[in-house]
Formats: sequence, structure tokens, C-alpha cells
Amino acid sequence: MSVIGIVGLGTMGSGIAARLLDAGHDVHATNRSAEKAQALIARGLRWHDTPRSVAEAAEVVISMVTDDRALESVTSGPDGIVAGLSLGQVYIDMSSVSPRASMAVAERVHSAGARMLDAPVSGSVPQVEQGTLSIMVGGDEDAFQQVSALLGQLGQSVIRVGDNGKGVLLKLAINISLAVQVLAFSEGLLLAERGGIPAKVAAEVMSASPIGSPMLKSRVPLLLDLPDKAWFDVRLMDKDIHLALAEAQRMGVPVPSATAAADTLDEARRLGYADRDIAALHEVLAKISRSPSMPTTLSA
Repeated sequence: MSVIGIVGLGTMGSGIAARLLDAGHDVHATNRSAEKAQALIARGLRWHDTPRSVAEAAEVVISMVTDDRALESVTSGPDGIVAGLSLGQVYIDMSSVSPRASMAVAERVHSAGARMLDAPVSGSVPQVEQGTLSIMVGGDEDAFQQVSALLGQLGQSVIRVGDNGKGVLLKLAINISLAVQVLAFSEGLLLAERGGIPAKVAAEVMSASPIGSPMLKSRVPLLLDLPDKAWFDVRLMDKDIHLALAEAQRMGVPVPSATAAADTLDEARRLGYADRDIAALHEVLAKISRSPSMPTTLSA
């Protein structure tokens, strides 16, 4: 058993905490809202009021927050994670943030005598529950080896891809494909529907064809019946795609499909789908097609 600290108990952070509790670890955690922690506290999670307190209590600290601003908030200041780290301690940030923000925090962590890994995940609610996430890690090799067994309890694929910042960069690269696949599948499904093919039949045939990636197959039920609770919401995906666009622009990499996905995600947010799963793109395209004021090609 290890003493693990977790900062951030959103959908994925809560899932990680639950899995580590089930594995027998002593889990300490905090979150902006204590309400999200009540079910986990009932299962044995130990609540703390500040990220610093979590870091001081833990052997390994994990954070999972929404964006650059949230990462800065939980790591900086007298109550932040960095203030609570001790010499040689490993801090793992599993958030999807910009490489720039991640590397800036890593420098502060190293200055405090500890080591930081950026280790964002690819996968959603079913994968975190099953421990089958894909985890890409950036940072020091020795620090990675120290926590690789722990990460292996969360993911079936855990690979160090380079130095600090490289894990989050690869996550953004993956999310381009994730957004584009959902968008393209939604386009094809809507086209089939409008041509008179029942949506369920079209989705079944499409997902059984060579285009049916594991991610798409798992999301078919969500595309056909959009749930209230998102696995990966539009707001977060839109954030990630815009981070990817910024990195691509900085590197001079053309990303036309990511640009198209960003346009549609922006429109989804405007239409009120920010908190819904990215499977909502199917509904969004249907709404766009019914509105005479909206072009069928958003970036035309």
C-alpha cells in the first residue's frame, strides 16, 4: 500500500481516486468543492482542505485539473502543491494543459527539490474504471521508473515519451484525432439518416466497418441517445483542440481537420452544449442543417 495524494476530483480525478482506493492505497485528496468527495470519503478517502496539505501527507501526488489556470491555482502559493513537496518526492500532473504551462510548473517543482511528470491520459469513464487508460509520460526517467507500477494500475499502456512537456504535447496530438473522428462519424451518420436509413442501423454498420475504432464503438450509444452526464465534455475538448492549434501554429504544422473540428466545437458551445459529451456533435450538426442562417460548412 502507498500513500497517494490526489488534487482534483472531477469526473476523471474521482475515477482515479476510486480505482486507487479499490487497489488498497491510502488516498488523500482535495477539490474545489468538497461535495464531489463525499461518496469517496465514505469509501475511505481522507479529505484535506488544501493542495499543500495533500502533498505533505502523500508519498506520490497526482493532480487532474481542467486547464492552465487551474493547474497554476493548485500548484502555486503558500497552500499549493509545490509548497508541500519534499526532497525527492514525485508529483504527477495528469491534466490536459499546454506544454508551456506544464514545463513552467515542472521548473518550480525541480527548484523545490522534487520531480514532476506530466502524464495525461487517453480514455474516458469506462477506461478509468477498468484501469485501461493510455498514459503518455513526460519527465525524468528515474522519476518515471519510481511510479511506473502505480501508473500501471491505472493504464494498460504507460509509456515515457520524452522530457517534461512531451506527455501533454502528445495528448493534444491524440485529441485532434479524437475530435475529428467523432465529427466525421457524426457527419456520416446524419447523412445516412437524412437519406432514410434508421440511425441505429447506420451507426451499427458504420461502427462495424473499418472506420469503427474502439473509441467510436464505445460512443455509438451516446451518439444515438446523448446522456446528461458527459464522459468528455465539449468545453474540455474545445480547450484541448485550441491548445493543439496554438502548438501547431508555433511549429508551422498544418492542421486543417483540427481547424474544422474547432469551428464545430465552438458552434456547439454557442448552442449550449458546453457541458454535454462530445457525442453531442451529432445533434449540433443536425441543428446547423435545420437553420437557414447557418452555413453547412462552418469555416467556408
